[in-house]
Amino acid sequence: MSENVITPEFVSQYVDKTPPWGFNGMGEIVYRRTYSRDLQALNRKEYWFETVARAINGAQDIGAGYTKEEAERLFDYIFHLKGIFAGRALWQLGTPLVQKMSGVSLVNCWMTTISKVEDFQFLMDHLMVGGGVGFSVERAIVHDLPKVKQVESILHEKSNDADFIVPDSRQGWSSLLGKVLDSYFNTGKSFTYSTVLIRGFGAPLKTFGGTASGPEVLIEGIADICKILDARVGKKIRSVDALDICNIIGKIVVAGSARRSAQIAIGDPDDFLYLRAKNWSRGDIPAWRGNSNNSIFADSYDEIIDEFWKGYDGTGEPYGLINRELIRKTGRTGEKINDSKVIGTNPCGEIGLEDGEPCNLAEIFLPNIESKEELMDLSRLLYKTQKAITTLSYPYAKSQSVISRNRRLGQGITGWLQSTEEQLSWVDECYTQLRQFDAEWSEKLGINKSIKLTTVKPSGTLSLLAGVTPGIHPAYSQYYVRRVRMGSGDPLVNYCRDKGYEVQYDIGLDGKENHTVCVVSFPCETPEHATLAKDLTAVQQLEWVARAQSEWADNNVSVTVYYRKEELPEIQQWMKKNYKNRLKSVSFLLHSDHGFNLAPYEEISKDEYDKLKSRIKDMDFVDELNEYSLNDLECEGGACPIK
Repeated sequence: MSENVITPEFVSQYVDKTPPWGFNGMGEIVYRRTYSRDLQALNRKEYWFETVARAINGAQDIGAGYTKEEAERLFDYIFHLKGIFAGRALWQLGTPLVQKMSGVSLVNCWMTTISKVEDFQFLMDHLMVGGGVGFSVERAIVHDLPKVKQVESILHEKSNDADFIVPDSRQGWSSLLGKVLDSYFNTGKSFTYSTVLIRGFGAPLKTFGGTASGPEVLIEGIADICKILDARVGKKIRSVDALDICNIIGKIVVAGSARRSAQIAIGDPDDFLYLRAKNWSRGDIPAWRGNSNNSIFADSYDEIIDEFWKGYDGTGEPYGLINRELIRKTGRTGEKINDSKVIGTNPCGEIGLEDGEPCNLAEIFLPNIESKEELMDLSRLLYKTQKAITTLSYPYAKSQSVISRNRRLGQGITGWLQSTEEQLSWVDECYTQLRQFDAEWSEKLGINKSIKLTTVKPSGTLSLLAGVTPGIHPAYSQYYVRRVRMGSGDPLVNYCRDKGYEVQYDIGLDGKENHTVCVVSFPCETPEHATLAKDLTAVQQLEWVARAQSEWADNNVSVTVYYRKEELPEIQQWMKKNYKNRLKSVSFLLHSDHGFNLAPYEEISKDEYDKLKSRIKDMDFVDELNEYSLNDLECEGGACPIK
C-alpha cells in the first residue's frame, strides 16, 4: 500500500465543516445509509470527511497516481459535492475487500449473453457481490443452449448426507445453480442438496454489509427454476424462459433484507412472448419479472412493431429501446468509433458493453461547478481513479480480456436541467480535453486508450447527496415526496421515524407488504434553476437527450422520459424522424398512473410539503454501527433509479 496522500493534518481542516447536503437533510441520511462504513474501533460510523479521505487514499493504493496537491484538490471537490467516485468505489476504496476481490469490488454493472450454463452463473455471481447485470435474451443467442433434458428430481434435504452440501458463501449458492442447470442441459442426472451450512435469516454479512436472507429463498428459487425447465423437457428454452430464470436469480439475491439486484433484459423487437412478459393487467404474470427493466434492440424505428407500444397505455410496463447499431458505430453524435462487439448495456442503459464487460463510472454535479477550469480539473482527477480501476484483475477470463482491450470508462455529468447555460457551455470543451488527457495518460501508463469515456446516467443515490436533478431528467415537480428504501432492521429507520418522516413497509408488485424493507418518504422542494417535468413535453425531453449525446456522452445517455398518454403520437413522430441517428437508448414512464406501489416520486402541493416539512425535528444522528447497510450503490430501488 502506498503512503496516504490525504493526511490527518489536512483532513482536520474539514472536521467542523458541513457539506451542502441536499433535499432537507435527505442527502445526509442517504449518505449514512449507503456509503458510511462502520468504524469498529470507535464503535460508530464514518463521518463524510473520513469517507472522502479513505476513498482517495484507496484510489492512490490502486495506482491513481495523484500528486499531493491533486489529491487535496480532489478531496475539496468531493467534500463540497462537486463530483464523486462511483457509488461502489466510494463504498469500497480503501478497504481490505479491494485487495481480496480487486476490480470486481469497484465497478458497477456488467453485461452477458445467455447462451451457456456459465452465463447464468456469471449473472448470479455479479449480482451477489452487489453489481447489476444486463443480459441478452435474443432468440438466436438463447437458442445456443441445448435442449432441456428430463430430470427425475432435484430435492432439498435437511441432512448432512445429501449429494451436495451448499457452502455458506456466494460461490456456494452459484455452484448449486450451476449443478441444477448442468443436470437439465447436459447430464439429466438427479441429485439431492442440503443447506444445513447456510446462515439463518438476519445474520450479519461482514463482507459487503447487510444481513443474510437465510436458505429458504434459495430453496424456493431453485424449485421455481426447476418448474420452468420441467415445462420445456425435450425442447429448447424460449427467450421468456431465459428471462424467468434470470429474474428468479434476481429474486434469490434481492430477498435479503439489505441486498439489491439491478437487471436489464434485452430481446428481439418482434418477440411477442417477450414483449408481453410484463403486461401486469393480465393478472397471471409472476412477480419475479419485476426484477428487471426490459428493453428491445431496435436499430431503426421501422423495427418497432405495434405490440411494443401496447405497454404504453398503462396496462403494462413500457419497454425501453436500445439502438445497438448506433452504439457500435459512433461516440458522440456524428463521431465515428469502432465499437462493433457491443452486445447490450448495463441495467440503466448508459453504457454499451461487450460480453463480460463492466461499466466503470464517476459523476460530476454540474450545478455545483463554479468555472470551466474547475470542471476540467475535476474531470481529469476523477478520470485517474477510473483508469486505475481498468488495470486491476477480474475473475472471469472474458472480462479480463475485454477490460484490458477497451479500458472503457463512463464519466457522467448530472444536473443538466438544473444547470445554467453558461455551465452547459463548458461541457463540449471539457470532453475534448478529457479525450486528449486520456491519450497522454494512457501512453504514460503503457496501456490502451479508452474506447469511450463519457456518459449521462440517471444518478440514483449520488444525486440525492448533492441535491441536484438526476442526469438529464427534469425535476419531478416543484414539491414532491422522494421515497428511499431501507432494511427494516436498519437503525436509521427508527431515526427517520423519530425525526418525523413517514415510514411504512414496502409493497410488492403482488400488493403484499414486504416486512423486510421499509420505505421512508422525504418531502422535497425543487432546487433553484431546475426545469420541471410539467414544463417539458416528452419530445422536449428527447431533444435534451440528443443534445447531451452530441455534446458530452460518447457512451449513451440514459433517460426515462416522462410522458402522458395523449403525447404518444407526437413521441412516435419524433422517433420516426430522429431515432436512427440521434438516440442510443431510451425508456419511458407515465408521469402518473403508472401502477407502481410507493413509487420513488410522488407530486404533492405546497401545503402538503409545508405540512410534512413542519413535522421534521432537529435531532442528532445515530452513530451506532449498522449491519444493515444497503448495496444499491448506484441503482436506487433495485432496478434503476428513475423507475
